[in-house]
Amino acid sequence: MGTANARTVHLQTAAARRGPRNVQPGLYASRTARPGDSQADPGRRLRELAAAGRLAAAAAEGSPERASLTSAAYTLVWPIVFSRVTRRFERQRGHAACAAAVTNLADECLDRFHDDVEAVVEDLLVHADRPVRHVEAWVATRVNAATINAHRRRRGERGALQRPRLPGWLADGLGGDAWLTALAVDILNWVGVSGTAGSELWPVEAWAQARAACTGDWAGSDPAAVRRDIDHVLAVMRRRPHWYASFVERPLGAKQAPVVAMATDPYGEPVAPLGLGEPDDRVESELRRLAADAVRAIGDRIHRGEPAEPAVVEVVRTVFGGVFTGTLDQAPHGGADPLGGVTGALSDQRRVNAIVSAALTIIEDSDR
Repeated sequence: MGTANARTVHLQTAAARRGPRNVQPGLYASRTARPGDSQADPGRRLRELAAAGRLAAAAAEGSPERASLTSAAYTLVWPIVFSRVTRRFERQRGHAACAAAVTNLADECLDRFHDDVEAVVEDLLVHADRPVRHVEAWVATRVNAATINAHRRRRGERGALQRPRLPGWLADGLGGDAWLTALAVDILNWVGVSGTAGSELWPVEAWAQARAACTGDWAGSDPAAVRRDIDHVLAVMRRRPHWYASFVERPLGAKQAPVVAMATDPYGEPVAPLGLGEPDDRVESELRRLAADAVRAIGDRIHRGEPAEPAVVEVVRTVFGGVFTGTLDQAPHGGADPLGGVTGALSDQRRVNAIVSAALTIIEDSDR
């Protein structure tokens, strides 16, 4: 390696741009076109085919151009989807940061965005079978219908109702109550989407806000009240077991279970995962360790000529009277005290004699 006499150029860290959090500037980049190919610009090729009315045929399954045209379609479509669909719904959800830019989308919002882009791309490549002079304008007129149809199709694949409507028997069972009937529709909508509510089965916090707005009972519309309302609505739904199993239980079971990064107790302290093995293995292991420590201490004192009984009593009280860590992960009074029986035996002379005899036998066996 040679050296250069030119002056070193120092990088200005302030001028360095931090990459976006979840996507790159080229959100959907083609990997099929190579420099020098006749189709090195897939976007231009897509527009030419669309203007000639041959895009759908060229992008059909099995076509050699399908991969490059699909990539070009993603590049063309995603800004339209974000500006006309994603931004509007993120604002309705109160996600101001997500509505600002694609790079700000949270994980679940980003998943919905990708689903919508995929739906519009598929619609473009399937239905562009007539001359389209301005592709962006043509896509903009179809983006709502394409995303709605895809959303309903995904709901159907999960087994949920594609267009949730309140059956008459369910409305009657709920007494026509405005809030309960609205909650029933929300439940039917919720079971058909892939989103989760954190560690909760239902989005009770959001529904608590909806309950307060619907009933005007702001003070009483807490998550506990919503859970009671949910239980009531589900109980009415279960009056039609087959309907409930098909349109509530089945799609609800298709949801991905939420993954908790770290479990915590009611006080916010991290909870260690349960270890493999029997529940009492830790207790038994520590009792064996304490017993071995006690035998060694008793043996040392007896070998120094100390009387057996006082030495045994003092060592047992010292070793088994301290902190026992084997039950620290259990609730207070949740199990038996493994040390209480040992130290309590020192108040009974007959049991003391038995302990001394057992200790001497163990020490004699270990000395042989």
